[in-house]
Amino acid sequence: MKTEAANDIVETFKKLNESISRFSEDELNLVPYQGSWTAGQVTQHIILASSGFPELFAGKTEQTTRKPDEKIKDIEGLFLNFDIKMDAPVFLIPEKKEYIKNDLNRKLHKIESELLDCAEKYDLTLTCLDFQVPGFDTFTMYEWIDFALVHTQRHTHQLNHIFKYITKG
Repeated sequence: MKTEAANDIVETFKKLNESISRFSEDELNLVPYQGSWTAGQVTQHIILASSGFPELFAGKTEQTTRKPDEKIKDIEGLFLNFDIKMDAPVFLIPEKKEYIKNDLNRKLHKIESELLDCAEKYDLTLTCLDFQVPGFDTFTMYEWIDFALVHTQRHTHQLNHIFKYITKG
């Protein structure tokens, strides 16, 4: 479970970084079409949603009385369905501002390192009690890592779509 989680973290962030690297500093802050976030805002949203795992995992937990990966199919079924539009909770809506690629990359690298550290350090079968995603019950640490990665994959797909849109000329 730990090795699989670590491999998934590395692969997900590799694809995200490849996607972001394609944007110039100017393109990062272009609104591709009305009602859309910029690539910088999407990246900041990923940062907001993927931050705080060390604190969450160090918080209140309990032994899990179900399969520790039981909710992964539901998480992936929802977040990897690119046909549905979701609205971010208010606390995960990125600020409208000019984003700097190096700042975003630095924050993403820190998050990747923290997730890898958490995957190595903690018993991923434990259930976290301090926070839950609206619409879901509590997650195990393994499910939380999967949530972060699937959410990131969803938005990497969005970044690729934005890039194609703004560079189609």
